[in-house]
Amino acid sequence: MINFIVVDDIKKFSDMVCDVITKVMMKNKFVYKTHVFDEYDDRFNKVMKSDIPNKIYIMDIETRESSGIDVARRIRKFDVDSIIIFVTVHNEAGMVLLQDDLMFLTFLSKFDDFENKLHNSIVKALDFIHHKVSIKFNDKGTIYTIPFNDILYVTKESNSRKSIIVTSYSEYVVNLTLRDIVELCDNKLVQTHKSCFVNMSRVRVIDKHKNIIEFDDGRVIDLLSSGYKKGLVVCE
Repeated sequence: MINFIVVDDIKKFSDMVCDVITKVMMKNKFVYKTHVFDEYDDRFNKVMKSDIPNKIYIMDIETRESSGIDVARRIRKFDVDSIIIFVTVHNEAGMVLLQDDLMFLTFLSKFDDFENKLHNSIVKALDFIHHKVSIKFNDKGTIYTIPFNDILYVTKESNSRKSIIVTSYSEYVVNLTLRDIVELCDNKLVQTHKSCFVNMSRVRVIDKHKNIIEFDDGRVIDLLSSGYKKGLVVCE
C-alpha cells in the first residue's frame, strides 16, 4: 500500500496534485490511497503519526496557518523513511530547505511546469520505495509491496488455502501458501507453529511456558508449539 499525503490550502492545487497521482498510479497496479488536507491540523497529525506504510508527503511549504517546513521537522523527529516532496509559490523558500537537514526528495514551483515535474518526482519516489527490502507479489492482478520490517508474522487462514500476512497496521489475506511467503522473505521468517512463521526482529518476548509470543507493537499470539520452541531466541 502506497499512502500519498497531500496538503495544500488551495483546492485548485490539491486537485491538480491528486490528478497527477491518479495518472501515475493508473500505469501501475499497486494498491494506493490518497489522504488530502487543506491544513496541517489534527486530522493531518493523526495520519502523520499513524503506522500506515510507504508514506509520500506532497506538502505545501506555506499554508494560511502553518509552515510546511516546521511540520517536516516534526515528521523527521520520528520518521526518517517517508518521502517528502515540497511544493511552493515562493522559489526563495528553496534556500531555506537546502540549509535544513530534512532529507526531502525535491521542491517544486507551482508555476514552473508543475504537473510534469510532479509526475516525474512521484515516479522517482515510487522507485525509491520499491527498492526497499520488501516482498513483492501479484495476487489476482493486485500487486503488493510490503516492507519486510513491517511484517510481524504470517499464518494460514482457517478452512481455506489462503494465508494471512500480519503487519502492525493491516492484515493481508492472499492466495499464497506459507512456503511461498517464506521464500519471498528469503527464508528470514522463523517457524513457531505448523501454521505460523514470525519475523524474529519484531519479537519482544517469547514465553515458552505459556506458549505465547509478544511483538514490539504489543500484539500477542499463542502460535508457539513444543516442536518449534528449541533454539528460539529474541533478537537483541
